[in-house]
Amino acid sequence: MNRFAQFPAQTYRDAVSPLKIVSAKVIVTCPGRNFVTLKIETSQGIYGVGDATLNGRELAVAAYLKEHVLPLLIGRDPHQIEDIWQYLYRGAYWRGGPVTMSAIAAVDMALWDIKGKAAGLPVYQLLGGRCRSAITVYGHANGNDIEGTLEAARQYKDLGYKAVRLQTGIPGLASTYGVSKDKFFYEPADAGLPTENRWSTEAYMRTVPELFEKARMALGDEIHLLHDVHHRLTPIEAARLARDLEPYRLFWLEDAVVAENQQNFRLIRQHSTTPLAVGEIFSTVWDAKQLIEEQLIDYIRATVVHAGGITHLRKIAAFADLHNVRTGCHGATDLSPISMAAALNFNISIPNFGIQEYMRHTSATDAVFPHDYRFEEGLLQVNESPGLGVDIDEALAAEHPYRPAYLPVNRLLDGSMFNW
Repeated sequence: MNRFAQFPAQTYRDAVSPLKIVSAKVIVTCPGRNFVTLKIETSQGIYGVGDATLNGRELAVAAYLKEHVLPLLIGRDPHQIEDIWQYLYRGAYWRGGPVTMSAIAAVDMALWDIKGKAAGLPVYQLLGGRCRSAITVYGHANGNDIEGTLEAARQYKDLGYKAVRLQTGIPGLASTYGVSKDKFFYEPADAGLPTENRWSTEAYMRTVPELFEKARMALGDEIHLLHDVHHRLTPIEAARLARDLEPYRLFWLEDAVVAENQQNFRLIRQHSTTPLAVGEIFSTVWDAKQLIEEQLIDYIRATVVHAGGITHLRKIAAFADLHNVRTGCHGATDLSPISMAAALNFNISIPNFGIQEYMRHTSATDAVFPHDYRFEEGLLQVNESPGLGVDIDEALAAEHPYRPAYLPVNRLLDGSMFNW
């Protein structure tokens, strides 16, 4: 006798009405900076939210969602997350790229949020449950000079952070990537038209080793130290810097070279054992395939909003795990609390988690996006409420209209355009 005969499938289908997507809308708000949010509503009143923010190009993603994606969602079963992901990715023909993948990510996050709420479980439980008790994060310490950076790092250490990224102003340069006016809420998209910065590799290469030498002396050996080059070196320059920084045992050196040419990382590997991280601007696993497969990096920094959502990021992480590469998801303030909540549910459920970037949002942003995750002693605690554990206050969001804001551009001292 079939022991499952007492639970025929037809009985279940009759008892539970099918869940369908009945509406979806895009919400653009600017509580200090611009965010794009997707809200998907279902026939049973359950709704989910997703982040579609692409810093400096927010309205491009909003239009892509409104004009090309939302009409495709109505009437679909929100539980079919993988099928909807494949439909939006494979069905577009012009696949990939940051606009498309940010839009798909927003749909994906919202669907996982709905699935968690329908199940009465936090999303991480649907991904296999916890692999760790909490999420280790790093903060951003920066200053106009080395001493200013060290003072900011001491403050982060006092707050309980176990890892800190260090960026400092460069003598002779009026502005430097990573150094902000507000030392706690860094926002690079700072003007209605792009700010133009000037750059000197020579001055930078002289300054950074001194920063980390003094940082180790001031902060001790217990705290992890990180640094972001922001794609501004050639492979041989990056190899020299990575070797110069070896005595200070960095947790990672981030974005050392332009990542489009993945072979660039081979030369750095040949000359240094400093761990390497890259990938915050990656859209798919294909952007990192060679880097991961050949173990040219130690941390993959692809993020939930720009790499197609939880569904695709899990595939990137699984591929990385086979090659001893850990995750270190981007987590700057250009990701809304929705992305952070999604990242935390992802992080806590995978075996090869490394670290999570965590830049605190302003109180205005936190008010628009109420959330359950919380910071305690250098760790982020993930939500236990169903779904992603985050929401959007639409009335409050409406009080903060969109404001044009561009990321800067970068030029060498002779005026030539350079990487930003």
